[in-house]
Amino acid sequence: MKTFGIAIFLVAILMLVAVLASLVPIDAWFVRTVDLVREPMAYAAAILLVIALFVKASVRWATVLSLGLVIVINVWRIWPYSALADTQLPLADAAPRADGQCFTALAANVKVKNTQYAMLADQLRRYDPDVLFLMETDAKWIEELEPVISRYSHVQRHPQPEAFGLVFATRLPVLKSNVIENTHRDTPTLYATLQPEGSQPVEFIGLHPKPPLPGWDTEERDENIVNAGVQTPDRLPDAFVMGDFNDVPWSSTTEKFRETGDWRDPRIGRGTYPTFPSDYKIVGWPLDQLMLTGDLDLVSFEVLPDNGSDHRAMLAHLCASS
Repeated sequence: MKTFGIAIFLVAILMLVAVLASLVPIDAWFVRTVDLVREPMAYAAAILLVIALFVKASVRWATVLSLGLVIVINVWRIWPYSALADTQLPLADAAPRADGQCFTALAANVKVKNTQYAMLADQLRRYDPDVLFLMETDAKWIEELEPVISRYSHVQRHPQPEAFGLVFATRLPVLKSNVIENTHRDTPTLYATLQPEGSQPVEFIGLHPKPPLPGWDTEERDENIVNAGVQTPDRLPDAFVMGDFNDVPWSSTTEKFRETGDWRDPRIGRGTYPTFPSDYKIVGWPLDQLMLTGDLDLVSFEVLPDNGSDHRAMLAHLCASS
């Protein structure tokens, strides 16, 4: 029992060191990864804390204190994304709007090595979004989804053999659409200027930077995320961004993105709405983002059911200003 108590103590110290290090503004991938797992880490720490209370060891209370700090720090960072916090973005009513002023948008990371093509195609047919942004699309994925995406009046295909291809498709009038390499040649960002009927033009940003992995520190990812929101081609006041940020909304990077571009996050005050991994939604985390700026209104948003990928898609119902 003493050995077991020492083992829990060592785990608690490692967790506390990791959480404290994550508060320091450094780009090391193994530090930034802590941001991604704050919610499941808080659950794990709570379970270990309860166990530690019943383990007779000289380090019992040091273990309890360490785990308590882990929980407090993680909950403090996640708190705005709980249902107990104040909402930042109220939901609007689509009823008074003119036809064509409102539209739906869907973003999905298909996972390039995934072969469940039919599952995603069925989901796209079912929800039939007006704006579609797909990530991790190689040539094979584009070929398999061609019967779906070819129905759109505007389609931009940007296949890549690894994990950073993309497809942008919409039935809204497109004034401009470009793929720009903000920070790295194989992590493109999609910018499009859309013209909903009877409304002001709206800018769309589709984003998918690299994740924090061994050999991939987050300097470029962070720069890509922040640049995407402030270096838009048309600098339009009304805009929305969707995509797999490979980052969570409570990280310092995404907070900077939100504050710099005056973006509003519908998750704030409503919950974390995890999207990854798709098989473990209860203990997952929100890597896929949706944010708005300007007078663009959000009628509804949701995380969709499993479509065969390791990410769940996000769907939003938006209305542009007159």
